[in-house]
Amino acid sequence: MKNTFLQQSYDGNKTASLKKELIRLFVLNGNYSITDLSREVNISVPTMTKLIGELITEGFVLDFGKQGTSGGRRPNMYGLNPDAGYFIGVDINKDNISLGLINFKGQLIEYEPDKPFVLENTIHSLDKLCAIIKSFITKVTVSKEKILAVGVNLSGRVNSQSGFSYSFYYLDEKPLSALIEERLDYTVYIENDSRSMTYGEYMHGENSNFKDMLFINASWGLGIGIIIDGKLYYGKSGFSGEFGHFPFFDNEIICRCGKRGCLETGASGSAMHRMFMEKLSEGRVSTLSNKFNKGEQITMEDIMDAVHKEDVLAIEIIESVGNELGKAISGLINLFNPELIVLGGTLANAKDYIMLPIKSAINKYSLIRVSKDTNIRLSKLGEKCGIMGACMLARSRTLGIL
Repeated sequence: MKNTFLQQSYDGNKTASLKKELIRLFVLNGNYSITDLSREVNISVPTMTKLIGELITEGFVLDFGKQGTSGGRRPNMYGLNPDAGYFIGVDINKDNISLGLINFKGQLIEYEPDKPFVLENTIHSLDKLCAIIKSFITKVTVSKEKILAVGVNLSGRVNSQSGFSYSFYYLDEKPLSALIEERLDYTVYIENDSRSMTYGEYMHGENSNFKDMLFINASWGLGIGIIIDGKLYYGKSGFSGEFGHFPFFDNEIICRCGKRGCLETGASGSAMHRMFMEKLSEGRVSTLSNKFNKGEQITMEDIMDAVHKEDVLAIEIIESVGNELGKAISGLINLFNPELIVLGGTLANAKDYIMLPIKSAINKYSLIRVSKDTNIRLSKLGEKCGIMGACMLARSRTLGIL
């Protein structure tokens, strides 16, 4: 794939900048006719025809022929060439990794979910991570030369611009992205998992119908991603979205960040797991009591499964978590007045068991005039949200259109 026009666009070349803008429009909106593109970027049809011809020659764009309704003269439609390049996404969770591959149009064509992995702040864990990615690359069915970049999601404090992760793999003076690049020999972009999920949902789940969106990643930890006017919001230092570490409780429970009373200590997957285990220790009965009494490990996934099996204790705790989360989301609504709030992550798999108490708390604690125009819904991408975000961020950063 020739991408010299990308660098030229950064250097102020007007034609190259126009080409990059056309690629951005194709990424965001799909196929276009020459006439519609000319109108969109305010240049003449002959000039647009020349630009599209060059993009076709360079391999970025295809002519898909005449499409549309049978009435009238149908124009030729142009769009991204799926085979122009490919992008790998890596979604790292507490105890597993998911990997995926998208084509140039953003379609997921390879997917390996939930491969066993232990996230630890060690060189051994980093080497294991890279070995899993290498194994995935060897198995994909596309030409390895056409893989243009790898996107990696990681929880905690991640600066995507510098490539540093300050929560995991902060092991060297080099950025984490550079450490992975050395092991893979591919360009690597890293991103906070909640922001990546937000981008995946915005670009692929919501089809960009909303310009302002908050994405709540309710998993073992708790984070948010913020879309303002169609763009990811990072904050001054690139660390926006640490929702889970908002001071919220007087419970004196020490959070993993070292502080006490963080929202995450009472409204997250880790909080749900802790409370469930405490109740079992107090003698409460559950469908998981037998497993607990045998000393077997009970995972968050076990508790989520118990919720769907109508386990009374599990439902009681997920509702408690949902109520506290709803209170906190009410504050976000009052603060941001967003068009859309999307709930994703592991806890979103509880569906109505968590959404109903969240909505009830929002109705109770948010300002009605502020919240009445806010839509709240579950992620449409579900478990693929993170992987799509990682892949699509890798594509957008490679193309310079983020």
